[in-house]
Order: sequence, then structure tokens, then C-alpha cells
Amino acid sequence: MGTAETTVKQHDGGAGLGSLLKAALPSVPVVGSLPGVRKASAEGFSGLGYQRPPVTVEAEHVAAYAEVCGFPQKDTVPLTYPHMLAFGLHMAIMTDPAFPAPAIGTVHLENSITAHRAVRVGETLAVAARVEPPRPHAKGRVFDFVTTITDPDGAPVWESTSSYLRRGKGDESAPAGLDIPVTASNGVVWSLPGDLGRRYGAVSGDLNPIHLYPLTAKALGFPRQIAHGMWSLARCVAALENRLPEAVTVDVAFKKPILLPGKVAFGSERYDGSYTFSLTDPRTGAPHLVGRTTAR
Repeated sequence: MGTAETTVKQHDGGAGLGSLLKAALPSVPVVGSLPGVRKASAEGFSGLGYQRPPVTVEAEHVAAYAEVCGFPQKDTVPLTYPHMLAFGLHMAIMTDPAFPAPAIGTVHLENSITAHRAVRVGETLAVAARVEPPRPHAKGRVFDFVTTITDPDGAPVWESTSSYLRRGKGDESAPAGLDIPVTASNGVVWSLPGDLGRRYGAVSGDLNPIHLYPLTAKALGFPRQIAHGMWSLARCVAALENRLPEAVTVDVAFKKPILLPGKVAFGSERYDGSYTFSLTDPRTGAPHLVGRTTAR
């Protein structure tokens, strides 16, 4: 629920076009400097948290998520699904004037998920998210969004840390990120359709224009739309799910955007009861994503 210094606010947990508009406003000339839109300084920022009322995991939404991400239909949710319950809180933090960085242009660098047990469809859970003060990075500064999901008794069920880079003056002496080797392809190549970002966005609520259409992506500097990082993580986990324990940690680093439509090669390798995995360019072998699993 945050540290003693972290302000914790209430939110309904929703995300959509209203959140997207709020996310875009700070980047608009003149508008971005208006009171209520203008971002606070990073100096002295001690963190910010949001929590939502208890939420019940709905079978229909889980089924839609499982279908777009490649998971089987089960009475428990996919390992990555609880992120859906917290995404609206992440957006609420990013669009809060107290958060010292615009949402547009902030880059998802890494993600770490820990499942303490399987989550059942129909469970009611408490969801909270907070962002820590920024930490230095070689290319700017990084904000860590920490999500905590608990059962009605307060026992931890699922948690994650999503790390986002805001480019700017960097610190070459800053600690490096996750050191995960690239796993060679096992010969598995996935063809990704052009509407994948729109399909995942409809389920997740993440309607960032970079994922939707060629024109909206080009307006933000991409040659065409790109896949969501959390979709690419979920699709990799779906390929490994039947080999993972209920209690597990999954760490990933996002390396290179996946252009849509496009093809990616998946590779995985077992070691000491855990796995490394990667998504790479099938032509060059350049990594889009590298990850590992660790049994708890």
C-alpha cells in the first residue's frame, strides 16, 4: 500500500480513452504547461500510490485475455493476467499531475512478476499500485511501478514491478538492468497480424496510439504500429505455462519493438528446473525480449 511517505489515492481501476487523453495532454505544447496538466518536478518526488475497491475476477474477461495471448481456457487465470487488474491504477499514476513524467514517450524497460499461487476465476482480490522515486539510468531515469495483489485476508497472491525509462540526462555509473542471455530460437516462428495491438488493447485497456494503426504510430516516431510489451511477455509465458509451477517469478527485459504485422522467433531453454526464453527477429537473431523463470 506504499511507504509512509507515499501518498495513496483511491481509483475505480478503469482505463480507457479518458485516461489516454489525460496521458497525451502534458506532451501538447502550451496545454502541457496549464495548471492541473503540468507535471511536477522530479526533485523531491517521494512516490505515489493508488488502490481500487476489491475486484472479482470475471470469467468472460479472463477468456478474452487468454484467447488473444495464446493461453488455454482454465478455471485459474493466466500467470500474467493480474496485470489487467492493475493497469488502470498504473494509468492513474502516470496521468496524475504529481507524477513527474508524461506517460507518452515513457519506455517500458523491464518487468518482474511473482505469483505466490494460482488465482482462481471468481476470486475477489485487493489491488494496489505505487511508483517509487526515480532511480538513475545511463539514458535518463527509471520509475518502478510496484503492484501488490492480496486475498481478503491480506495474504499476498501476486506482485510485479514494471520499470519505465524516461529519457534525459543519464548517469553512466548507474547500475545496469537485468542480465539475461539471449536464448536461440527452437525453430518456432509466430506470425503476428496487423490488428494484434487493437485486439490486445480492447482487452487490456492499453490504447496507446503506438500499438493501433500505422498513422498513429508514425505520429509518435515508429514506422508502423508495434506490439504491446505485456502481450509479448504473456505470449512467451503461454508457451511455457504447462511447465511452470504455481509459485514462480518471471523476469523480462524488452529490447527492440516488434513491428506489426511481423514475425518473431521464440526460443526457450531449461536450466536447473527453470527456463530462459527469448523473442528474436527470425532473420537476424536480434532480440525483442529476453526472459527467465525462477521457481519460488
